[in-house]
Amino acid sequence: MSIIEGGPNTAGIVARVQGILLHPREEWVKIDGEAATVQGLFTGYAIILAAIPAVAGLIGSLVFVHVLPVALVHAALAYGLGLLGVFVFGYVVNMLAPSFGTQPNLVQAMKLVIYGSTATWIGGVFGIVPLIGGLGSLVGGLYSLYLLFIGTPVMMKSPADKSTSYTIVAIVCSVVVQVVIVVVAGAALAR
Repeated sequence: MSIIEGGPNTAGIVARVQGILLHPREEWVKIDGEAATVQGLFTGYAIILAAIPAVAGLIGSLVFVHVLPVALVHAALAYGLGLLGVFVFGYVVNMLAPSFGTQPNLVQAMKLVIYGSTATWIGGVFGIVPLIGGLGSLVGGLYSLYLLFIGTPVMMKSPADKSTSYTIVAIVCSVVVQVVIVVVAGAALAR
């Protein structure tokens, strides 16, 4: 049974975070068998965890920088763009599937990307202290890459000989898309 069926479930979210961070291979197998929807994955998990780095960054900005309007705009923008980036990354993973010997499955791709982002979101808690926030995000991001690497063959059923290249190409494409998102958002804010 999915942890997100019927909406957010605090105990289920905590168990999923612990499982994916501490026992990822076993957790990917559980996730693979769960029924889910893209909307449910976002409302029951992603929007909750994605708030961690945004709120931590807001608190850190208020404590160390003391500029409320700027901190609020930055936190809201980081939160929104972060969710948009995950959404686009899920679509990229799904669109690349045929090129790596597997069938496209948007729900499986979104599960991979959303649950794979857990470490990045949890690492964002270090944004409370701006000087170490970047380090926390880096460590979380690197662990999320590992989660994606071991989750891709399970979630997307990619052949073993193509899983590594599938993961790398998907990440590179996602980085390009996210850079475009940030540039467009920056240009819109500059007006």
